[in-house]
Amino acid sequence: MAKKVVATLQKGEGKTYTKVIKMVKSPKTGAYTFKEEIVHNDKVKEFFAKK
Repeated sequence: MAKKVVATLQKGEGKTYTKVIKMVKSPKTGAYTFKEEIVHNDKVKEFFAKK
């Protein structure tokens, strides 16, 4: 799946999007999980700012 996403992002309009990965700590167990999204380049800071 990762290869497909990368190939899609490298063509034309896809260059305006970024795949972002955020590490989130669970308040219940204390374990870390990773939250992945593909967001527009203008929205990257907003993605990391929200909790």
